[in-house]
Amino acid sequence: MAEFSLSARSLDRLRGVNPKLQAVVRRAITLTKVDFGVIEGVRTLERQQELFDSKASQTMKSKHLADEDGYGSAVDLMAYVKGRGCWELTVYDDIADAMKEAAQDADVSIRWGCAWHIRNICDWDGTMEQAMNAYIDFKRISGKRPFLDGPHFELGE
Repeated sequence: MAEFSLSARSLDRLRGVNPKLQAVVRRAITLTKVDFGVIEGVRTLERQQELFDSKASQTMKSKHLADEDGYGSAVDLMAYVKGRGCWELTVYDDIADAMKEAAQDADVSIRWGCAWHIRNICDWDGTMEQAMNAYIDFKRISGKRPFLDGPHFELGE
């Protein structure tokens, strides 16, 4: 397995993110099969409004916004395949597997944007690909379209 590390830009984008989530991201980059970087950590209210208005976010109560403790509780990660940014969902379940392993190691609850029905992916007994497919099935059975946000990870409850 290739060894990856976070760039200075990714580390800068982790500033203001809850230290527990920072630790999980820092550990996950050493475990992942797919290189990734941090594209967004803490957001301003204006940035959240822009994403909400464009339907890229479904809420104005985003965990990317700083909480009472002053920290944001979410990150968006970008997969890099052959040095180029990649939006293919198939690589994000690999990143989610690394995030799950890192979160289990740190005893931190994590939620993933392709498995919203699972409050803590550490509790899922299977791969993150299976978790994503279960979420898609769950939404379809209830007659709703799934909101798949592969790059998004947040502290769970």
